[in-house]
Amino acid sequence: MRGRRRFRTAVAAATAALLCGGVLSGCTAGDPEAAAPSARTTARPTPSPTPLWDVSPASVAAVGDSVTRAFDACSVLSDCPEVSWATGTDTTVNSLALRLLGPARVATHSWNLARTGARMAELPEQMAGAAAEKPELVTVMMGANDACRPTPDLMTPVAEFRASFEKALARLRAGAPKAQVYVASVPDLKHLWSTGRVSPMGLQVWKLGICGAMLADAEDLGPAAERRRAAVRDRVVAYNGVLREVCAKDARCRYDGGAVFGFRFDGGQLSPWDWFHPSRDGQARLAELAYRRITKE
Repeated sequence: MRGRRRFRTAVAAATAALLCGGVLSGCTAGDPEAAAPSARTTARPTPSPTPLWDVSPASVAAVGDSVTRAFDACSVLSDCPEVSWATGTDTTVNSLALRLLGPARVATHSWNLARTGARMAELPEQMAGAAAEKPELVTVMMGANDACRPTPDLMTPVAEFRASFEKALARLRAGAPKAQVYVASVPDLKHLWSTGRVSPMGLQVWKLGICGAMLADAEDLGPAAERRRAAVRDRVVAYNGVLREVCAKDARCRYDGGAVFGFRFDGGQLSPWDWFHPSRDGQARLAELAYRRITKE
């Protein structure tokens, strides 16, 4: 009898060992919690990746043309950078830099590198200058002068416009690889014509030769004049397509989505001296459009 008991006990022990080591792998005698280790395991949340776009950059460099220099916004035939939409200090305009940095930091943490009369071919040089300042944000507003030539045949070809913009971004990335870029669309010059042509003052000033491709013979509604204006508008649309496409290839670049092009400005947003450049109010509207896009989560 004792031999049979020993035999049964040995068989039971061996069976338990086989079950624990095989089919019921992981069980431990005398430790019921060890049989279900997953019950004690808490899944750790995966950390969210840091977004590439910072909605509150701490420094701003502006590149571009006369619009960013606020030409004719304060007095005739002169720049007025203190009311620039991008980096101005005038509180009535409330520039992008004022909104982002506050008045105490604008002078030391923003740079206006734009030049009145500049075209896209100059942007690579301006971008190199911006990169040297190591800004967290660079604003770009360029292209109106490429379309505003004396005649449509002198407008910058689209391929050249693209090559210059691509080169400009490359120059920035070489010196400031993590800088964010806000790209404003080129304004709708045909809307400018339709707004200013009803002003006797605007018509007289435009006769001096401002943006001849679009604004020459502003009162002429004949088919040739309409085709000329349509050609200029089509070129502006093509330029904006380039800005959108090239910017989309850069993870730290934001195009304004056509906001400046689509803005329906009126005479109050145009300079009273040339009916072409933005007035103080026009500069304030540009600042608002930029701030809204840059700070969008």
